[in-house]
Amino acid sequence: MATQTLTTENFDEVVTSNNVVLVDFWAEWCGPCKSFAPTFEASSEKHPDVVFGKVDTEAQQGLAAAANIRSIPTIMAFREGVLVFAQPGALPPAALEDLVTQVEALDMDDVRKQLAEQQKG
Repeated sequence: MATQTLTTENFDEVVTSNNVVLVDFWAEWCGPCKSFAPTFEASSEKHPDVVFGKVDTEAQQGLAAAANIRSIPTIMAFREGVLVFAQPGALPPAALEDLVTQVEALDMDDVRKQLAEQQKG
């Protein structure tokens, strides 16, 4: 499955209506973003059950601000609508594959339990 463009209008729907979503926050002028794009695209072809989305931080400044993006590229991973990973910097192919595997293997009941405990505080 090819990557899809995420915007303010479709971001929440895509994240909440799919099991696993990886998001690449990028910009046209960003050299590391351009270098990472083929890696992200290749991974999307290997994992048709995972949604790979891209957010152009120039075109979607409000979305980038809401996501607290400070540097690009930034990769975020969502599982069942829950943010489970966020890290600035381009990942090498093996690390991106490892991330997909780890996100798919998460015990979401345990993740939700941990989040609930953190919110209690």
